[in-house]
Amino acid sequence: MKRKVVGAVRHDAREVAELRADRELAIEYLKVALACLDDPEDRAAGLLALRWIAEAYGGLAAVAAEAGISREALYRALSPNGNPTLRTLLAVLKAVGMRLSVEPEERAAA
Repeated sequence: MKRKVVGAVRHDAREVAELRADRELAIEYLKVALACLDDPEDRAAGLLALRWIAEAYGGLAAVAAEAGISREALYRALSPNGNPTLRTLLAVLKAVGMRLSVEPEERAAA
């Protein structure tokens, strides 16, 4: 039998609420998450973070519509095994009021 905990909030729901409430937090969160996309071991975490940003800034259905893709395609692209195209990534970022930028990689001195 499954027990309901009074006052419990799902972790992802709390995460989305915090991201929605604090735009600067959302930006920093997404910067770290996008860095995860470089590492195949962390790629799922990066895609999930982008999904939570989309949830926080309009919801997946609204972001998909604004990005010009189907809701189902957005769910697939931002799933742990997703592989969004650059077009999709840029469209989702634009739909949530953000954009992709580039900065130099920090390398250890040789």
